[in-house]
Amino acid sequence: MPVLSYGRAFAFHAARDPERPAVIHDGASMSFAALDRSANRLARAYASLGVAPGDLVTIALPNGFEHFTATLAVWRLGATPSPVSARLPERERRAIVALAEPALVVGAPEGESYPFATLPAGYAPDASCSDAPLPDVVPRHVRCMTSGGSTGRPKLIVDLVPGEKDPEVAENMMRPGGTTLVPGPLYHAGPFITAWQQLLCGGSVVVMTRFDPEEALAAIERHRVDWVLFVPTMMQRIWRLPEAVRRRYDVSSLARVMSTGAPSPVWMKRAWIEWLGPEKVYEAYGGTERSGGTLISGSEWLAHPGSVGKPTLGRKIRIQRPDGSECAPREVGEVFMMPPGGQGSTYRYIGAQPVASPDGWETLGDMGYVDEEGWLYLVERKVDMILVGGANVYPAEVEAALDAHPAVRTSAVIGLPDDDLGNRVHALVDATAPVGEDELRAHLAAHLAHYKIPRSFEFVSEPLRDDAGKLRRAALREARLPKT
Repeated sequence: MPVLSYGRAFAFHAARDPERPAVIHDGASMSFAALDRSANRLARAYASLGVAPGDLVTIALPNGFEHFTATLAVWRLGATPSPVSARLPERERRAIVALAEPALVVGAPEGESYPFATLPAGYAPDASCSDAPLPDVVPRHVRCMTSGGSTGRPKLIVDLVPGEKDPEVAENMMRPGGTTLVPGPLYHAGPFITAWQQLLCGGSVVVMTRFDPEEALAAIERHRVDWVLFVPTMMQRIWRLPEAVRRRYDVSSLARVMSTGAPSPVWMKRAWIEWLGPEKVYEAYGGTERSGGTLISGSEWLAHPGSVGKPTLGRKIRIQRPDGSECAPREVGEVFMMPPGGQGSTYRYIGAQPVASPDGWETLGDMGYVDEEGWLYLVERKVDMILVGGANVYPAEVEAALDAHPAVRTSAVIGLPDDDLGNRVHALVDATAPVGEDELRAHLAAHLAHYKIPRSFEFVSEPLRDDAGKLRRAALREARLPKT
Protein backbone atom coordinates (compact mmCIF):
# COMPACT_ATOMS: atom_id res chain seq x y z
CA MET A 1 0.00 0.00 0.00
CA PRO A 2 1.37 3.51 -0.72
CA VAL A 3 2.37 5.79 2.13
CA LEU A 4 -0.32 8.15 3.40
CA SER A 5 -0.26 11.29 5.49
CA TYR A 6 -0.63 10.63 9.21
CA GLY A 7 -4.12 12.10 9.06
CA ARG A 8 -5.14 9.90 6.14
CA ALA A 9 -3.46 6.82 7.66
CA PHE A 10 -5.53 7.16 10.82
CA ALA A 11 -8.68 7.69 8.75
CA PHE A 12 -7.87 4.46 6.88
CA HIS A 13 -8.10 2.48 10.12
CA ALA A 14 -11.16 4.42 11.29
CA ALA A 15 -12.96 3.42 8.09
CA ARG A 16 -11.82 -0.22 8.20
CA ASP A 17 -12.52 -0.88 11.89
CA PRO A 18 -14.51 2.10 13.22
CA GLU A 19 -15.55 0.66 16.58
CA ARG A 20 -12.17 -0.75 17.56
CA PRO A 21 -10.82 1.02 20.68
CA ALA A 22 -8.07 3.43 19.65
CA VAL A 23 -7.23 4.80 23.11
CA ILE A 24 -8.08 3.24 26.47
CA HIS A 25 -7.65 5.50 29.51
CA ASP A 26 -8.91 5.34 33.08
CA GLY A 27 -11.33 2.52 32.34
CA ALA A 28 -12.93 4.24 29.33
CA SER A 29 -12.20 3.88 25.63
CA MET A 30 -12.41 6.03 22.51
CA SER A 31 -12.95 4.29 19.20
CA PHE A 32 -11.07 4.97 16.00
CA ALA A 33 -14.19 6.51 14.48
CA ALA A 34 -14.84 8.77 17.47
CA LEU A 35 -11.23 9.98 17.63
CA ASP A 36 -11.23 10.54 13.87
CA ARG A 37 -14.38 12.68 13.95
CA SER A 38 -13.30 14.60 17.06
CA ALA A 39 -9.96 15.44 15.48
CA ASN A 40 -11.68 16.77 12.35
CA ARG A 41 -13.86 19.12 14.40
CA LEU A 42 -10.91 20.24 16.48
CA ALA A 43 -8.76 20.81 13.39
CA ARG A 44 -11.37 23.20 11.99
CA ALA A 45 -11.42 25.09 15.29
CA TYR A 46 -7.62 25.30 15.27
CA ALA A 47 -7.66 26.53 11.67
CA SER A 48 -10.09 29.29 12.62
CA LEU A 49 -7.46 30.49 15.12
CA GLY A 50 -4.81 30.65 12.39
CA VAL A 51 -3.08 27.26 12.49
CA ALA A 52 -1.69 26.49 9.03
CA PRO A 53 0.67 23.97 7.41
CA GLY A 54 4.21 24.25 8.78
CA ASP A 55 3.16 25.86 12.08
CA LEU A 56 4.11 24.57 15.52
CA VAL A 57 1.33 23.95 18.04
CA THR A 58 2.27 23.64 21.72
CA ILE A 59 0.24 20.91 23.46
CA ALA A 60 0.34 21.25 27.25
CA LEU A 61 -2.13 18.49 28.11
CA PRO A 62 -1.91 15.49 30.44
CA ASN A 63 -2.08 11.91 29.21
CA GLY A 64 -5.59 11.16 27.99
CA PHE A 65 -8.05 11.28 25.10
CA GLU A 66 -7.66 15.03 24.65
CA HIS A 67 -3.93 14.74 24.02
CA PHE A 68 -4.44 12.24 21.19
CA THR A 69 -7.28 14.24 19.62
CA ALA A 70 -5.26 17.46 19.71
CA THR A 71 -2.22 15.79 18.15
CA LEU A 72 -4.21 14.27 15.30
CA ALA A 73 -5.99 17.59 14.71
CA VAL A 74 -2.64 19.35 14.36
CA TRP A 75 -1.42 16.76 11.83
CA ARG A 76 -4.67 17.08 9.89
CA LEU A 77 -3.75 20.73 9.26
CA GLY A 78 -0.19 19.91 8.15
CA ALA A 79 1.16 21.48 11.34
CA THR A 80 3.60 20.02 13.89
CA PRO A 81 2.65 19.06 17.46
CA SER A 82 5.04 20.17 20.19
CA PRO A 83 4.00 18.42 23.42
CA VAL A 84 5.12 19.75 26.81
CA SER A 85 4.35 18.73 30.38
CA ALA A 86 1.00 19.99 31.64
CA ARG A 87 2.60 20.42 35.06
CA LEU A 88 5.43 22.75 34.08
CA PRO A 89 5.94 25.81 36.27
CA GLU A 90 4.77 28.95 34.46
CA ARG A 91 8.32 30.26 34.05
CA GLU A 92 9.47 27.10 32.23
CA ARG A 93 6.36 26.96 30.07
CA ARG A 94 6.83 30.59 29.03
CA ALA A 95 10.46 29.94 28.12
CA ILE A 96 9.48 27.00 25.89
CA VAL A 97 6.60 28.85 24.23
CA ALA A 98 8.88 31.83 23.56
CA LEU A 99 11.31 29.51 21.76
CA ALA A 100 8.61 27.75 19.77
CA GLU A 101 6.64 30.83 18.70
CA PRO A 102 3.67 28.52 18.05
CA ALA A 103 0.53 29.39 16.16
CA LEU A 104 -1.46 28.02 19.12
CA VAL A 105 -0.96 26.95 22.74
CA VAL A 106 -3.37 24.17 23.74
CA GLY A 107 -3.81 23.69 27.48
CA ALA A 108 -2.79 27.19 28.55
CA PRO A 109 -3.75 27.64 32.24
CA GLU A 110 -6.48 30.12 33.05
CA GLY A 111 -5.15 33.67 33.36
CA GLU A 112 -1.90 32.91 31.52
CA SER A 113 -1.67 35.07 28.40
CA TYR A 114 0.67 34.78 25.42
CA PRO A 115 1.18 36.74 22.20
CA PHE A 116 -0.19 33.64 20.46
CA ALA A 117 -3.64 32.08 20.24
CA THR A 118 -4.49 29.92 23.29
CA LEU A 119 -7.07 27.33 24.26
CA PRO A 120 -7.63 25.89 27.74
CA ALA A 121 -7.55 22.21 28.62
CA GLY A 122 -10.98 20.70 28.14
CA TYR A 123 -11.82 22.90 25.17
CA ALA A 124 -14.58 21.54 22.92
CA PRO A 125 -15.29 23.02 19.47
CA ASP A 126 -18.64 24.61 18.70
CA ALA A 127 -21.26 22.12 17.60
CA SER A 128 -21.33 23.82 14.20
CA CYS A 129 -17.81 22.53 13.44
CA SER A 130 -18.07 19.78 10.86
CA ASP A 131 -16.53 16.37 11.53
CA ALA A 132 -16.20 15.64 7.82
CA PRO A 133 -12.76 14.83 6.38
CA LEU A 134 -10.43 17.75 5.70
CA PRO A 135 -8.25 18.27 2.61
CA ASP A 136 -5.28 15.95 2.81
CA VAL A 137 -1.91 17.44 3.74
CA VAL A 138 1.38 15.88 4.84
CA PRO A 139 3.00 17.55 7.88
CA ARG A 140 6.50 18.65 6.94
CA HIS A 141 7.79 17.76 10.44
CA VAL A 142 6.19 14.94 12.37
CA ARG A 143 6.92 16.30 15.86
CA CYS A 144 8.83 18.88 17.89
CA MET A 145 9.86 17.58 21.31
CA THR A 146 11.22 19.55 24.25
CA SER A 147 14.39 18.75 26.16
CA GLY A 148 16.10 20.43 29.05
CA GLY A 149 19.17 18.26 28.49
CA SER A 150 21.90 18.39 31.10
CA THR A 151 21.92 22.16 31.32
CA GLY A 152 18.28 22.61 32.30
CA ARG A 153 17.89 25.24 29.58
CA PRO A 154 15.03 24.30 27.27
CA LYS A 155 15.61 23.42 23.66
CA LEU A 156 13.25 22.18 20.98
CA ILE A 157 14.09 19.23 18.75
CA VAL A 158 12.31 19.43 15.41
CA ASP A 159 12.12 16.05 13.69
CA LEU A 160 12.83 16.47 9.98
CA VAL A 161 10.85 13.38 8.92
CA PRO A 162 7.47 14.18 7.32
CA GLY A 163 4.28 12.77 8.84
CA GLU A 164 3.48 9.92 6.46
CA LYS A 165 3.51 6.11 6.55
CA ASP A 166 2.06 2.92 5.14
CA PRO A 167 -0.84 2.17 7.54
CA GLU A 168 -0.51 -1.58 7.02
CA VAL A 169 3.16 -1.74 8.04
CA ALA A 170 4.04 -1.94 11.74
CA GLU A 171 7.18 -0.37 13.18
CA ASN A 172 9.40 -1.09 16.16
CA MET A 173 8.62 -4.83 16.17
CA MET A 174 4.96 -4.08 16.93
CA ARG A 175 2.09 -6.19 15.70
CA PRO A 176 -0.40 -4.63 13.24
CA GLY A 177 -3.60 -4.31 15.22
CA GLY A 178 -1.76 -5.08 18.46
CA THR A 179 -2.13 -3.42 21.85
CA THR A 180 0.53 -1.21 23.41
CA LEU A 181 0.73 0.01 27.00
CA VAL A 182 1.98 3.59 27.35
CA PRO A 183 2.93 4.12 31.02
CA GLY A 184 5.06 7.23 30.47
CA PRO A 185 4.18 10.88 29.77
CA LEU A 186 3.30 11.78 26.19
CA TYR A 187 5.51 14.88 26.33
CA HIS A 188 8.53 12.56 26.17
CA ALA A 189 9.63 11.19 22.82
CA GLY A 190 9.51 7.48 23.66
CA PRO A 191 5.89 7.31 24.86
CA PHE A 192 4.70 9.77 22.19
CA ILE A 193 6.37 7.94 19.31
CA THR A 194 5.42 4.42 20.38
CA ALA A 195 1.79 5.37 21.06
CA TRP A 196 1.36 6.72 17.54
CA GLN A 197 3.34 3.89 15.94
CA GLN A 198 0.72 1.51 17.32
CA LEU A 199 -2.28 3.67 16.41
CA LEU A 200 -1.10 4.28 12.87
CA CYS A 201 -0.83 0.55 12.18
CA GLY A 202 -4.36 -0.01 13.45
CA GLY A 203 -3.63 -1.05 17.03
CA SER A 204 -4.93 0.07 20.40
CA VAL A 205 -3.12 2.14 23.01
CA VAL A 206 -3.67 1.76 26.76
CA VAL A 207 -2.39 4.99 28.28
CA MET A 208 -1.81 5.55 32.00
CA THR A 209 -2.33 8.95 33.62
CA ARG A 210 0.73 8.25 35.76
CA PHE A 211 2.78 5.12 36.14
CA ASP A 212 1.94 2.76 38.99
CA PRO A 213 3.70 -0.63 39.05
CA GLU A 214 0.76 -2.83 40.03
CA GLU A 215 -1.69 -0.92 37.83
CA ALA A 216 0.67 -1.47 34.89
CA LEU A 217 0.59 -5.24 35.44
CA ALA A 218 -3.19 -5.16 35.83
CA ALA A 219 -3.52 -3.25 32.53
CA ILE A 220 -1.31 -5.77 30.73
CA GLU A 221 -3.53 -8.63 31.93
CA ARG A 222 -6.88 -6.85 31.38
CA HIS A 223 -6.17 -5.62 27.86
CA ARG A 224 -3.87 -8.45 26.70
CA VAL A 225 -1.09 -5.97 25.99
CA ASP A 226 1.60 -7.36 23.69
CA TRP A 227 4.05 -4.41 23.53
CA VAL A 228 5.23 -1.97 26.20
CA LEU A 229 7.92 0.66 26.62
CA PHE A 230 9.33 1.05 30.14
CA VAL A 231 12.16 3.14 31.50
CA PRO A 232 14.45 1.26 33.92
CA THR A 233 12.92 3.02 36.95
CA MET A 234 9.53 1.57 36.06
CA MET A 235 10.97 -1.91 35.62
CA GLN A 236 12.69 -1.61 38.98
CA ARG A 237 9.49 -0.55 40.74
CA ILE A 238 7.62 -3.48 39.19
CA TRP A 239 10.37 -5.84 40.30
CA ARG A 240 10.27 -4.40 43.84
CA LEU A 241 6.61 -5.43 44.20
CA PRO A 242 6.19 -8.43 46.50
CA GLU A 243 6.67 -11.54 44.39
CA ALA A 244 3.15 -12.73 45.24
CA VAL A 245 1.74 -9.47 43.86
CA ARG A 246 3.85 -9.56 40.71
CA ARG A 247 2.93 -13.17 39.96
CA ARG A 248 -0.75 -12.50 40.57
CA TYR A 249 -1.06 -11.01 37.10
CA ASP A 250 -1.04 -12.87 33.80
CA VAL A 251 1.48 -11.11 31.54
CA SER A 252 1.81 -13.96 29.05
CA SER A 253 0.37 -11.74 26.30
CA LEU A 254 3.59 -9.69 26.26
CA ALA A 255 5.65 -10.28 23.15
CA ARG A 256 7.99 -7.31 23.59
CA VAL A 257 9.17 -5.31 26.60
CA MET A 258 11.34 -2.43 25.41
CA SER A 259 13.40 -0.32 27.79
CA THR A 260 15.09 2.98 27.05
CA GLY A 261 15.86 6.33 28.67
CA ALA A 262 18.84 5.07 30.68
CA PRO A 263 20.98 1.94 30.78
CA SER A 264 19.33 -0.91 32.69
CA PRO A 265 21.23 -2.13 35.76
CA VAL A 266 22.71 -5.55 35.07
CA TRP A 267 21.02 -7.24 38.03
CA MET A 268 17.59 -5.95 37.03
CA LYS A 269 17.95 -6.78 33.34
CA ARG A 270 18.93 -10.32 34.22
CA ALA A 271 15.93 -10.63 36.55
CA TRP A 272 13.49 -9.56 33.83
CA ILE A 273 15.05 -11.91 31.29
CA GLU A 274 14.70 -14.80 33.74
CA TRP A 275 11.07 -13.78 34.42
CA LEU A 276 9.78 -13.23 30.88
CA GLY A 277 12.38 -14.92 28.67
CA PRO A 278 15.21 -13.38 26.62
CA GLU A 279 13.17 -13.30 23.41
CA LYS A 280 10.79 -10.72 24.93
CA VAL A 281 13.18 -8.25 26.59
CA TYR A 282 14.83 -5.57 24.45
CA GLU A 283 16.76 -2.38 25.16
CA ALA A 284 17.32 0.65 22.94
CA TYR A 285 19.63 3.63 23.22
CA GLY A 286 19.42 6.91 21.36
CA GLY A 287 18.26 10.48 21.58
CA THR A 288 15.21 12.33 20.36
CA GLU A 289 17.55 13.73 17.71
CA ARG A 290 17.74 10.27 16.04
CA SER A 291 21.32 11.00 15.04
CA GLY A 292 22.28 7.61 16.41
CA GLY A 293 20.75 4.59 18.05
CA THR A 294 21.42 1.03 19.16
CA LEU A 295 19.30 -2.02 19.97
CA ILE A 296 19.93 -5.25 21.85
CA SER A 297 17.75 -8.31 22.43
CA GLY A 298 17.68 -10.27 25.64
CA SER A 299 19.52 -13.16 24.00
CA GLU A 300 22.24 -10.82 22.75
CA TRP A 301 22.44 -9.19 26.18
CA LEU A 302 23.09 -12.52 27.87
CA ALA A 303 26.18 -12.84 25.67
CA HIS A 304 27.14 -9.19 26.27
CA PRO A 305 25.85 -8.24 29.76
CA GLY A 306 25.56 -4.51 30.29
CA SER A 307 25.63 -3.58 26.61
CA VAL A 308 22.97 -1.36 25.02
CA GLY A 309 23.52 -2.93 21.62
CA LYS A 310 24.90 -2.18 18.19
CA PRO A 311 23.89 0.66 15.84
CA THR A 312 20.73 0.09 13.80
CA LEU A 313 19.34 1.32 10.47
CA GLY A 314 22.72 2.33 9.02
CA ARG A 315 23.66 4.59 11.91
CA LYS A 316 27.23 4.70 13.21
CA ILE A 317 28.89 5.05 16.63
CA ARG A 318 32.40 6.32 17.36
CA ILE A 319 34.10 6.68 20.77
CA GLN A 320 36.42 9.70 21.01
CA ARG A 321 39.10 10.95 23.35
CA PRO A 322 39.12 14.67 24.35
CA ASP A 323 41.66 15.36 21.59
CA GLY A 324 39.27 13.98 18.95
CA SER A 325 41.16 10.75 18.30
CA GLU A 326 39.26 7.46 18.30
CA CYS A 327 39.40 5.28 21.40
CA ALA A 328 40.63 1.71 21.38
CA PRO A 329 38.17 -1.10 22.19
CA ARG A 330 37.05 -0.97 25.85
CA GLU A 331 38.60 2.48 26.34
CA VAL A 332 36.06 4.90 27.82
CA GLY A 333 35.46 8.07 25.85
CA GLU A 334 32.65 10.26 24.59
CA VAL A 335 30.03 8.63 22.37
CA PHE A 336 29.68 10.31 18.94
CA MET A 337 27.06 9.39 16.34
CA MET A 338 26.39 9.76 12.64
CA PRO A 339 23.05 9.05 10.90
CA PRO A 340 23.09 7.44 7.45
CA GLY A 341 22.01 10.70 5.82
CA GLY A 342 24.86 12.68 7.38
CA GLN A 343 24.89 15.47 9.94
CA GLY A 344 21.67 17.48 10.10
CA SER A 345 19.58 14.92 8.23
CA THR A 346 17.32 13.89 11.13
CA TYR A 347 16.60 17.01 13.23
CA ARG A 348 17.26 20.65 13.92
CA TYR A 349 17.41 22.46 17.24
CA ILE A 350 15.57 25.58 18.28
CA GLY A 351 17.42 27.24 21.15
CA ALA A 352 20.64 25.21 21.01
CA GLN A 353 23.49 24.14 18.78
CA PRO A 354 24.69 20.57 18.26
CA VAL A 355 27.92 19.49 19.94
CA ALA A 356 29.90 18.07 17.06
CA SER A 357 33.39 17.13 15.96
CA PRO A 358 34.98 19.05 13.05
CA ASP A 359 33.98 16.24 10.65
CA GLY A 360 30.29 16.35 11.66
CA TRP A 361 29.92 13.55 14.19
CA GLU A 362 27.57 14.62 17.01
CA THR A 363 27.39 13.72 20.71
CA LEU A 364 24.63 13.83 23.31
CA GLY A 365 27.26 13.98 26.05
CA ASP A 366 27.26 10.30 26.98
CA MET A 367 30.42 8.45 27.97
CA GLY A 368 30.97 4.83 27.04
CA TYR A 369 33.04 2.29 25.17
CA VAL A 370 32.70 -0.40 22.52
CA ASP A 371 34.14 -3.88 22.79
CA GLU A 372 36.10 -5.71 20.12
CA GLU A 373 32.87 -6.79 18.38
CA GLY A 374 31.34 -3.30 18.32
CA TRP A 375 28.85 -3.66 21.19
CA LEU A 376 28.27 -0.35 22.97
CA TYR A 377 28.41 0.06 26.76
CA LEU A 378 27.42 3.32 28.45
CA VAL A 379 28.97 4.56 31.67
CA GLU A 380 27.72 8.12 32.31
CA ARG A 381 26.81 11.54 31.02
CA LYS A 382 29.99 13.59 30.64
CA VAL A 383 28.66 16.49 32.71
CA ASP A 384 27.62 14.14 35.57
CA MET A 385 31.00 12.45 36.00
CA ILE A 386 32.57 13.15 39.42
CA LEU A 387 36.34 13.66 39.71
CA VAL A 388 37.41 12.45 43.16
CA GLY A 389 41.10 12.91 43.94
CA GLY A 390 41.95 12.46 40.28
CA ALA A 391 39.78 9.34 39.79
CA ASN A 392 36.60 9.24 37.74
CA VAL A 393 33.40 8.18 39.50
CA TYR A 394 30.36 7.49 37.32
CA PRO A 395 27.14 8.22 39.27
CA ALA A 396 25.08 5.73 37.26
CA GLU A 397 27.37 2.90 38.38
CA VAL A 398 26.96 3.86 42.04
CA GLU A 399 23.19 4.29 41.63
CA ALA A 400 22.87 0.85 40.04
CA ALA A 401 24.70 -0.70 43.00
CA LEU A 402 22.57 1.23 45.51
CA ASP A 403 19.33 0.35 43.74
CA ALA A 404 20.24 -3.34 43.97
CA HIS A 405 19.69 -3.14 47.75
CA PRO A 406 16.18 -4.45 48.50
CA ALA A 407 15.30 -1.46 50.72
CA VAL A 408 16.17 1.16 48.07
CA ARG A 409 13.43 2.29 45.71
CA THR A 410 15.69 4.68 43.81
CA SER A 411 18.78 6.78 44.34
CA ALA A 412 20.69 9.72 42.92
CA VAL A 413 24.42 10.29 43.21
CA ILE A 414 26.06 13.71 42.85
CA GLY A 415 29.42 15.31 43.54
CA LEU A 416 29.73 18.00 46.21
CA PRO A 417 32.80 20.19 46.90
CA ASP A 418 35.51 18.73 49.11
CA ASP A 419 38.58 20.63 50.32
CA ASP A 420 40.77 17.53 50.25
CA LEU A 421 39.67 15.53 47.20
CA GLY A 422 38.04 18.25 45.11
CA ASN A 423 34.70 16.44 45.21
CA ARG A 424 33.02 13.92 47.46
CA VAL A 425 30.42 11.40 46.38
CA HIS A 426 27.03 12.16 47.94
CA ALA A 427 24.05 9.80 47.65
CA LEU A 428 20.38 10.68 47.91
CA VAL A 429 18.34 7.60 48.80
CA ASP A 430 14.59 7.02 48.57
CA ALA A 431 14.06 3.91 50.71
CA THR A 432 11.01 1.68 51.10
CA ALA A 433 12.14 0.34 54.49
CA PRO A 434 14.44 1.52 57.30
CA VAL A 435 18.08 1.20 56.29
CA GLY A 436 21.19 2.77 57.76
CA GLU A 437 24.33 4.24 56.20
CA ASP A 438 26.53 1.45 57.56
CA GLU A 439 24.33 -1.20 55.96
CA LEU A 440 24.41 0.61 52.61
CA ARG A 441 28.18 1.02 52.75
CA ALA A 442 28.61 -2.68 53.48
CA HIS A 443 26.33 -3.50 50.57
CA LEU A 444 28.25 -1.19 48.24
CA ALA A 445 31.62 -2.59 49.32
CA ALA A 446 30.66 -5.85 47.61
CA HIS A 447 29.99 -4.04 44.33
CA LEU A 448 32.29 -1.01 44.08
CA ALA A 449 35.87 0.11 44.59
CA HIS A 450 36.36 1.97 47.87
CA TYR A 451 36.74 5.42 46.31
CA LYS A 452 33.34 5.10 44.58
CA ILE A 453 31.40 4.52 47.80
CA PRO A 454 29.55 7.69 48.90
CA ARG A 455 31.07 9.54 51.80
CA SER A 456 27.70 11.01 52.74
CA PHE A 457 24.09 9.89 52.48
CA GLU A 458 20.84 11.80 52.50
CA PHE A 459 17.50 10.03 52.91
CA VAL A 460 14.62 11.63 51.06
CA SER A 461 10.89 10.99 50.67
CA GLU A 462 10.19 12.98 47.51
CA PRO A 463 10.56 11.34 44.07
CA LEU A 464 14.07 11.66 42.64
CA ARG A 465 13.00 11.01 39.05
CA ASP A 466 10.20 12.46 36.96
CA ASP A 467 7.36 10.50 35.36
CA ALA A 468 9.63 9.52 32.48
CA GLY A 469 12.36 8.22 34.79
CA LYS A 470 14.62 11.21 34.14
CA LEU A 471 17.05 12.34 36.81
CA ARG A 472 18.24 15.97 36.93
CA ARG A 473 21.49 15.66 38.86
CA ALA A 474 22.53 19.24 38.09
CA ALA A 475 19.43 20.59 39.87
CA LEU A 476 19.92 18.24 42.83
CA ARG A 477 23.54 19.34 43.15
CA GLU A 478 22.72 23.05 42.82
CA ALA A 479 20.19 22.81 45.65
CA ARG A 480 22.87 21.38 47.95
CA LEU A 481 25.75 23.72 47.22
CA PRO A 482 26.66 26.29 49.87
CA LYS A 483 24.87 29.58 49.28
CA THR A 484 27.23 32.57 49.04
